[in-house]
Amino acid sequence: MAVNVMTSKEVTKKVFNKEELFILDVRNESDFKDWKIEGENFEYLNVPYFELLDGVEEIIEKIPADKEVLVVCAKEGSSVMVAEMLSDEGLSVSYLQGGMKAWSEHLEMVKVGDLNEGGEIYQFVRIGKGCLSYMVVSNGEAALIDATRMTDIYLEFANSINTKITHVFDTHLHADHISGGREIAQKTGATYWLPPKDATEVTFDYQPLEDGNNVTIGNTTINIAALYSPGHTIGSTSFVVDKTFLMSGDILFIDSIGRPDLAGKAEDWVGDLRESLYKRYRELSDEITVLPAHFMIIDELNDDGSVSEKLGTLFAKNHGLNIEDENEFRKLVTENLPVQPNAYQEIRETNMGKINPDVDQKREMEIGPNRCAVR
Repeated sequence: MAVNVMTSKEVTKKVFNKEELFILDVRNESDFKDWKIEGENFEYLNVPYFELLDGVEEIIEKIPADKEVLVVCAKEGSSVMVAEMLSDEGLSVSYLQGGMKAWSEHLEMVKVGDLNEGGEIYQFVRIGKGCLSYMVVSNGEAALIDATRMTDIYLEFANSINTKITHVFDTHLHADHISGGREIAQKTGATYWLPPKDATEVTFDYQPLEDGNNVTIGNTTINIAALYSPGHTIGSTSFVVDKTFLMSGDILFIDSIGRPDLAGKAEDWVGDLRESLYKRYRELSDEITVLPAHFMIIDELNDDGSVSEKLGTLFAKNHGLNIEDENEFRKLVTENLPVQPNAYQEIRETNMGKINPDVDQKREMEIGPNRCAVR
C-alpha cells in the first residue's frame, strides 16, 4: 500500500471539524507528554521510534483498522519510515508532512468579525502553539496585532486583498514566541508600536504605545484604542476596536488568565493583574467580544476554529475573574504557575533585538506548548 502524506493544514481542518483521527506519535515519551497534537476526537498511541527499529509487528493490533491513522515525529523522517513499515503490513496510514516542526509553525486564518463601513477582523490561529494574532482591515489599510515570526503569511494575505499594512502592534514584549512585528514593519514601512514600559532594553526604534492612544485604519473608519492593562508584563496593553472587540493580549483568555512571572515579577505584578481584570475590564461593556492572544486548550475553539467570547460571559464563567478575596487571588496566581516556556529568556532577548538567532535556532526556542496562562 502507498503511504499518504497529511499536511498541517489538513490536520487543522480535522481539529476544527472535530473529526476522528488516530495518531501514532513516535517521539520520545517525555516530548509527547509535554506537547502533542490536540483534537477533541483524536486518539493517541505513543511508541518511541527506537522501539520500532526491528519492526512494527508488536503494535499492529493496537492500531485501528476503521480509523484514519497519522504517524507523527519531530521533523518527519522517522514518521515516514514507520508509516512505510505499517504500509508494508497492509495498513493504510499517513505521515505528518514536516512533523511537529511544521505543526508548530502552521497558521490558519479565520474571519472573526465585521466592522463598520466594510471593515473586517481576521484571526490567525497558530494551532500547534496556541498563539493568536490579528489583522484589522479597512479601506485598503490594515493593522496587525501580535504577529508571529511567520511573516510571509500576513504579507501574502494582505497582498491578496489589496491591503497595505500601515500599523503593527505588539500588546507586550512576548516571552513564549518570537514576534514578527518588527520585521513586518520594516518590510512594509508600517509604524511599529510597543509599550515603552516593556521596551526599556530594546535595541531598535519603535513608536511608544501608551494608554489612550488612538489609531485609525482606512480613512478614519476603524478606531483602535489602546487600554493600558498591566499584569502579565508591566507594559501589557489591550486594544478596544470600534467599541466592539477587546484584544486582551496575554491578560485574559477564554478559560484562564495571564501569568505575571515571565519577567520574574510574579509577586510585584499580581496586583496589577487583578486591577486590570477586576477594574479596567469591568468598566467595559459586557457585550464586547474578547479576542485573546492565546488559547490554552482545544475546548476554547469555537465551531469555526476561531477563539472569542463575550466579556460578560467570561465574567460569569472564567474562574480567574470570580475570586472575590484579593489574598486568595494572589495565592492562586502566584502558587499555581505552570512551568515556564522553553527558552523564554532567549525569546525575550530576541524580541528586544539583543540577539539574532537563525531560523533553526528560532524554531528550537519555540518548540513546545504556550505557557502564558494560569488555570
